[in-house]
Amino acid sequence: MSPGSDMIAALATPSGESAIALIRVSGPGARAIAAEILGRDPVPRFATRAELRDMKGAILDDTIITFFEGPNSYTGEDVVEISGHGNPMIARRILENLCSRGCRVAEPGEFTRRAFMNGRMDLSQAEAVMDLIRARGDRAIEAANRQLRGALGRQVSSLSDTLLGAIARVEAYIDFPEEDLPTDDRDLLCKLIESVLKPMSALLATGRYGELLRAGVRTVIVGEPNAGKSSLLNRLLGWERAIVSATPGTTRDFLEEPRIIGGHCIRLTDTAGLSRTPGEIEGLGIARTLDLVAGADLILLVVDSSLPFPALGVELFAAVSPLNTVVVWNKSDLSPPRVTPPPFRDSRSVSVCALDGSGFGHLESAISDFVELHRKDPGPELIAINARHALDLADSRECLERALSKVEIGQSDEMLAADLRCALDCLGRIGGRIDNEQMLDKLFAEFCIGK
Repeated sequence: MSPGSDMIAALATPSGESAIALIRVSGPGARAIAAEILGRDPVPRFATRAELRDMKGAILDDTIITFFEGPNSYTGEDVVEISGHGNPMIARRILENLCSRGCRVAEPGEFTRRAFMNGRMDLSQAEAVMDLIRARGDRAIEAANRQLRGALGRQVSSLSDTLLGAIARVEAYIDFPEEDLPTDDRDLLCKLIESVLKPMSALLATGRYGELLRAGVRTVIVGEPNAGKSSLLNRLLGWERAIVSATPGTTRDFLEEPRIIGGHCIRLTDTAGLSRTPGEIEGLGIARTLDLVAGADLILLVVDSSLPFPALGVELFAAVSPLNTVVVWNKSDLSPPRVTPPPFRDSRSVSVCALDGSGFGHLESAISDFVELHRKDPGPELIAINARHALDLADSRECLERALSKVEIGQSDEMLAADLRCALDCLGRIGGRIDNEQMLDKLFAEFCIGK
């Protein structure tokens, strides 16, 4: 059964106890359900208090009923929103009642999928709904809101319009095989393709920033035992998450906690100290630390300012670079920072004291600056593409680069048009213009129930 051909219902608020439970109904019978509950035809976009009763007339809940008439609703269909008390048992009874009235329980993401299928949003906007729900920082919320309002769609639409003009110019000559594309038109075609390639590359450059926004910045705290790694974690979090002890090897496994710094979600991970002569248990912790370092976005190398710079081992030296490491000179109350040896010499360096908190403002600025280095805005709007967008853009760019080389060497118009069409189709996948049922099933399955 295709989306929109039946009537669905779902709890649209998070599971568990809350003050209000919001239950959505979408489909051709939504108006009739609202009329049954209210005892009259509903007024669109007008909230009305009503007692919701079961089929035997018993009161289920005292509710607020709001009716949204299609196509001016979230899904593009008639929609009823029922606001009731947040007790999960009451919400379940209401859902059961709605099912007895002809609804079925919605599948994950089905409301948003119907909105997409009914033309209320393109696919990139549908993805932004889940990005907004999962956002864990101000910057992630900002990027999701821009995408939800069509920022990426407008960029892709502009590129597609330019490509359509180029295709029309080429295909006009395919109908007249005795005529080759004139030199002036070939020069213009090169300029058109290049005018698409430049902003396309700018969009692709936002992919890394998009990954950091959506997944959070994997930040691993490393250093020798007793350098102050756990104290650093506790100070950044503002509470005692890790046990702090003067005994070396207190941390044998890793601890991970999120913290918002500079509007970004930073996933801080405290790790086992890199001891030079570890025991069996400590050795397992160090091996896990090195695995985490290999997958880290950012490394905070904590060094005791009162001691010589440690010899940290070839595995760590192979993983660090000035692009992913901040050297944190801890215990600044005991001694000024010493000289930083290669390969850390060009890394950002910050002096702090985890005991009294001095220098932590500079450390947070260094962490925020690291993330902002990856922010590349292709214009006035904050856009941060995801992995799916990146694949489609990369495929489109590859087609355009082939087309450009064919223009330059004078290959046939038919082969040139095929590459341009391929580039246009790849762009179309971003907004969902190219129908791919399997891809849609996978994408919307990741949504929560009620969205």
